[in-house]
Amino acid sequence: MIHTNITNFRKNLFELINQTIKYGEPVNVITKDGNAIVLSEDDYNGLLETLELLSTPGMKEKIVEGMNTPIDECLEESEVQW
Repeated sequence: MIHTNITNFRKNLFELINQTIKYGEPVNVITKDGNAIVLSEDDYNGLLETLELLSTPGMKEKIVEGMNTPIDECLEESEVQW
């Protein structure tokens, strides 16, 4: 995470935004009234999706179970019914 004060953020806005988008590097903008975090849209959407998934009862356990399932026990993609 990049940490910068509001003055430097304004001065380097284009560069910092591009870096955030290109490399997924969040920016912590420090002001006298508090701090703000700048995220790429992809990272923001990923956080929202994670929150949604983890707020579904039992979903965390299903995800962990799926991650711990050996690949040879998984269905072929063509066998999955969507």
